[in-house]
Formats: sequence, structure tokens, C-alpha cells
Amino acid sequence: MQELSDHLGLAFLAEPWIPQVFLIVLAATLANLTSHFFLRHAEKVTRLTSSPWDDALIQSAKRPVPVVIWLVGIAFAAEVMSRETGTAIFASVPAIRNVVVVVCLAWFLIRFIRLAANNVVETARKKGEEADPTTVDALSKLARLTVVITAILVVMQTLGFSVSGVLAAGGIGGLAVGFAAKDLLANFFGGLTIYLDRPFSVGEWIRSPDKEIEGTVEYISWRHTRVRAFNKNPVYVPNSVFTTIVVENPSRMTNRRIKEMIGIRYEDIGVMAIIVSDVKAMLQSHPEIDTSQTLIVNFNTFGPSSLDFFIYTFTKTTEWVYYHEVKQDVLLKVAEIIERHGAQIAFPTRTLHIENGSEALPH
Repeated sequence: MQELSDHLGLAFLAEPWIPQVFLIVLAATLANLTSHFFLRHAEKVTRLTSSPWDDALIQSAKRPVPVVIWLVGIAFAAEVMSRETGTAIFASVPAIRNVVVVVCLAWFLIRFIRLAANNVVETARKKGEEADPTTVDALSKLARLTVVITAILVVMQTLGFSVSGVLAAGGIGGLAVGFAAKDLLANFFGGLTIYLDRPFSVGEWIRSPDKEIEGTVEYISWRHTRVRAFNKNPVYVPNSVFTTIVVENPSRMTNRRIKEMIGIRYEDIGVMAIIVSDVKAMLQSHPEIDTSQTLIVNFNTFGPSSLDFFIYTFTKTTEWVYYHEVKQDVLLKVAEIIERHGAQIAFPTRTLHIENGSEALPH
């Protein structure tokens, strides 16, 4: 057998480390198949539970685990070959193995954080519970950023770099970077302010009297916020803008207001008091008017061509479309009350008085 292998140029197959490498690769293959079987079975089990965490854990491990198993097996085999053959190229295998293991661990944690955040929001929605997507997304991004920074520092330490020296250099260089990227940093801290103060969340309607910004918030990143205007155009607003402008959030209003001035003719002044009284009684008994809020109906002013009374009240609904249906019903009932008392709603008129008289004409 030895002579045959020498004749064929395969003498290296007779080396004693070959079976060891073969057994290591075989063990890695079996471990990979076992992990694949276990993860598939665990995935079926977690689908039957209501917890958002176990699903995220199994889904996050499906890709990094096989990579780590193959990596450890190949690195172990490379160490055996390095010990037996003395080849210098294998000397860097341990460092490479450690770096890839750290990268795979960071990969797993990033996937787990992202999937867990999505599952938490989705589970809360299915159960009818409140879960602020903006806060969950902010915490998810912060956790992933922490994982990335930690992984970079560990990798640098593994490769022999001094982390303390890098941090010291980063402190000095951070001043220059800060001046060069002040707009980017302003947007970052603006996004952090949005996440902490929560003046609005994804899905809410916002507007600003200082800027031409109005629409529904679709996405909040660390750099900008995407607002979908009512004409369906996306508006990308740098987060730093929100630290210097006033932002209204109509989505969080408790009621919608009806504020109307209605005028009747001057000849109907005799029924003004009873009209005002009936309109107020109608509003107090209306099922869609919130009587716990301010409710005012009073004769207000002698207008140029009408006697004006005003209505000031709040609806129970905050839904834009239904609010207009309620407002329409209120105004039509007001018109019925005015008509029932023989009065009429005034419109702009002008009366011209012509004095009778004669003027002496010159002869």
C-alpha cells in the first residue's frame, strides 16, 4: 500500500494526522446535522407558544450556529495540521477563529434583537394591548448599536490592538469628527430626543405651524423622519429640525371643536333669545356632543347685516370623517330651529335710503 501511494504521488495520505483531520471534519458534519435537526424541531415547538422571545431566539440561531460549528471544526483540523506539518500559515488560525466567533455572536444578537422587537409589537397588536412601535424601535436600534460597538472593540483586542489606546485616540479625534459631522450629530441627538420625549410616534398625524410639514409619520430613523403628506408625497425631515420648531400632534387630541358664527335677520331679534335657548338645549341632548367640555351658545354681536350668535362646543369623536358628519347634523338642526321660530338665516344685504325733497334750480 505504501509503495502504491508513493508510485501515485499520494504519499501524504499515509501521514498519521490524516485520519485525525477526517474524524474532525466528520464530527463537525454530524454536529451540523444535529443542530439543524434540533433547530427545526425547536422552531415547530416555539410556533405553538405565545411568547415572542423563543421564536426570535430560534430564528436568530438558524444561520450563525452552523457557521460556528464549521468554523470550530475547520480551525481544530487546521491546528492538527499545523502541529504535524509545522506550516507557518496555520499560525494565524486561532486569531481568525476567535474573530469569526465574535462576529457570529454579534450577528446572532443583532438578529435576535431585531426579530424580538418585531415579535413584541406584533404579539401586542394581536392581543389588543398597547405597544409603542417608536419606543420599541428606539430600544432595538440602541441595543444593536451597542452590540456592534462592543464587537468591534473585542475584535480589535483579539487582533492585538490596544483598546485603551484606541479610545484615547478616539477622544482626541472625536473633536475633529464632531466639527466635521455636526449636522449628522445634530440629527442623531434630535432623533434621540424624539425617542425619549415621544412628541409623536409612527402612525400619528403631525403638523408644524413654523414649517410646511403636515402628514402621517411613517418612519423615524436616527437621521431623519419620513412624513407622508396628505397628497401622498413623502417628506423627509432632518431630526434636528424638530428641536427648533413647534410640532402639533392632532392624533392625541381628546375632542374636536365646533366653532361657528350664525346670523339671523334684524327683524328676527324678537326670537333671538328663544333660538339661542333651543340651540343650547339641542346641543346638551345631542349624543355626539361632549357636555363635560365647554359648551357656549350666546347672542354675540350686531353685525353689518345680521344678528350673530355663536356656537362653541366639542364632539366626542376625534375621527376626522365622522366629526364632519356630526358637525353637519348639528348645523342642520340649528337651521331647523331657526326656521321653526319663523326666522331666517341672514345673508349680506345693503339698504339704500333716499330722502324725498326738491332742490331749487338756478334760473
